[in-house]
Amino acid sequence: MNQRNAMSEYEVVRIMGQEEDTQMHVPVPPHREGGTAFASPHETPAGHHAKPPIDCGGAETREIAYGLLRVLNDDDEAIGEWDPGLDADTLRNALGHMVRIRAYDDRMMKMQRQGRLSFYMKCLGEEAVSVGAAMAMENRDIVIPSYRQQGLLFVRGRNLVDMISHCITNSNDNVKGRQMPVHYSWKEGNFVSISSPVGTQFPQAVGAAMAFAYRGEDSIACSWLGEGTSAQGDFHYGLNFASVYQAPCVLVVVNNQWAISTHRNLAHGGPSFAARGIPYNVASMRVDGQDFLAVYAAHKWATERARAGHGPTLLEMYTYRGDSHSSSDDPSIYRPGNEYDSWPLGDPVDRLKAHLVKLGEWDDERHTALEAECVKEITAAYKEAEKHGTLKDGPFPSVSTLFEDVYEKEPWHLLEQRGEVGI
Repeated sequence: MNQRNAMSEYEVVRIMGQEEDTQMHVPVPPHREGGTAFASPHETPAGHHAKPPIDCGGAETREIAYGLLRVLNDDDEAIGEWDPGLDADTLRNALGHMVRIRAYDDRMMKMQRQGRLSFYMKCLGEEAVSVGAAMAMENRDIVIPSYRQQGLLFVRGRNLVDMISHCITNSNDNVKGRQMPVHYSWKEGNFVSISSPVGTQFPQAVGAAMAFAYRGEDSIACSWLGEGTSAQGDFHYGLNFASVYQAPCVLVVVNNQWAISTHRNLAHGGPSFAARGIPYNVASMRVDGQDFLAVYAAHKWATERARAGHGPTLLEMYTYRGDSHSSSDDPSIYRPGNEYDSWPLGDPVDRLKAHLVKLGEWDDERHTALEAECVKEITAAYKEAEKHGTLKDGPFPSVSTLFEDVYEKEPWHLLEQRGEVGI
């Protein structure tokens, strides 16, 4: 008997465009009846998890790693031990950052579609992930982000004109055209350049944190990567070093459900990404990434833990990428077009707005005015940035910049090449 025919069970999978029957398990996105049946821990109620002391062992966070840390309940109220108790001004400030990011993203994507910048990546649905983190940290803390963390720059006060100048690669671009658009870098803000080879930032962040500890400084490092990237070895290298050396760092997996075209279940076979930290004895939590208060509270706890010398924390931000992976991606090929509207945990801007309304500290009229103000601000900043040059017509960074910023003293071969191009 043919061995294949003797197999009691097999799956039909598509390999290189062809359907094959095989015993190899190949995960596929879960079926969504009507686009609403998400495999999600969203049924964990707000306020469910207790808040452990910052000096706890990694194993003591197991319940939160497998659960979901939530502060805002379905009635838009903040409840439980994790409620950070932020005042209304701080909440309005956070909402302002998130609305401004959304206006910025919309404007930049429109400009990309018009050919006025070559590439862009929106963070629709993930605004609270970066804004909550940035507001919980100190500006002296070093951040080593992946894509979609532009909220770090907004909170730390990065100039909008400078951000846009980088994206359109004009003469005001602080990285002189050496990076793709949205690969921001800002030394003065302790914001390390975003890298296209994703995953490398985790070991880099752990190394920076170890350096802070070695020098006796109380700064910490924080880094982000996507759930798809967590399937790479860099994720585990970073976790292992962080655990062994008790590095003062916060490592964040942004689980937005989709890598560029593959579902999150291709990146791990376990119940959560946060659970991966428990075997390393790293404090680990899965957090509702649509809940600004939960994101802020988790990061505040993790940063205080790191700064006090109690070691690293792994955070999984459970969120959803509401738009395409990038301007080069068509998500309609691999997921339903209305999927974000069906996401059980909602929208971070809507939820924070509703919480402020519940407190009597916000209303629709003020929100509409805020949105209009942000659109006006972003439009003006874009026009100002184009005074430094456009993608099509320049002026561009000087050719001489090709030879700069690598060697303190230029070696002979670069001097020779300079002469060949006449500079």
